[in-house]
Amino acid sequence: MRHYEIVLIIHPDQSEQVPAMVERYKGVVTSKGGVVHRFEDWGRRQMAYQIQKLAKAHYLCLNIEANQDVLQELEHSFKFSDAVLRHLIVKMDKAETQPSIMMRSVEREEARKAQPEQVA
Repeated sequence: MRHYEIVLIIHPDQSEQVPAMVERYKGVVTSKGGVVHRFEDWGRRQMAYQIQKLAKAHYLCLNIEANQDVLQELEHSFKFSDAVLRHLIVKMDKAETQPSIMMRSVEREEARKAQPEQVA
């Protein structure tokens, strides 16, 4: 089996359905003997350019280990889902389990927002 990193850009109106979508995709991978090594929800973010007249979207990242059949099934479901604006599947050399650079920046951003405002 090969390692893949999948990044999904989800329509912002579908943000509340993201957990169900993720569980469905994880189920597809694990039901066929694959493994989900890492899942990251990067949240709603500004896009570099508009897609379907949308400026923001919900971003997800999955690192999986699966065979070609699973990958084809996932790609087919991404293509025919109205919620998925774009998807990117990249073959990796090994399993990535550490938080990505993007996730670390999201965590820093959330920590900064959680700190009380300091008055100088």
